[in-house]
Amino acid sequence: MGIKIAPSILSARFDRLGEQVMEAVHAGADMLHIDVMDGHFVPNVTMGPALVKSIRPLTKVPFDAHLMVTHPQQFVKAFADAGADDLTVHVESDHDVRATFKLIRDHGVAPGLVLNPATPFERAEPFLADADLLLVMTVQPGFSGQAFRADVVPKIRDARTYIDRERLETELQVDGGIKVDTAPIVAEAGADILVSGSGIFPDRIAENLKAIRVAAEKAARKRGGHP
Repeated sequence: MGIKIAPSILSARFDRLGEQVMEAVHAGADMLHIDVMDGHFVPNVTMGPALVKSIRPLTKVPFDAHLMVTHPQQFVKAFADAGADDLTVHVESDHDVRATFKLIRDHGVAPGLVLNPATPFERAEPFLADADLLLVMTVQPGFSGQAFRADVVPKIRDARTYIDRERLETELQVDGGIKVDTAPIVAEAGADILVSGSGIFPDRIAENLKAIRVAAEKAARKRGGHP
């Protein structure tokens, strides 16, 4: 299976959000990444469940919601009801990860775990067998348009090695500064899903998405084996 591309709508033009979402879908987006910020876990405040619900009728492409919030367990029902297909929660947040995963599954949604750049991979290990997704951040969460942090690449490699060795079904996602020049780096390191915001939106969406996919898949093939 090839690399999946998940355009992050945080970088889209919000005055034309529906139109931009459909441009990304028609360009072949495998999922749409939705950044949720509460103003506490990270400084900014962004999209709520009402926005997710408003764009849900536009497409059947999966909605991948990243909860950058202090208490993710309090957000599960609202985003599940709004139409999210997966909810990724931070290991650094204030919650019982296993209990939050169970709550997410109980709402018919796939659970995922997120690691900030400074958080070691080992923090994720106890939970990966129960996670559909592991998101490794290559920028500090909270702001779009940040530069890619190459120092996180060894963590991506560690995650890939662990997932393969343990024969887990967990998909490995990377988010932060992903553009045409950095996509091959994370693909070669073993990422399954690439999240890109300003690398795809707001202009030349189809052209940008295709360029990232081509660059990433070439690197993945060069690595061999996976994906």
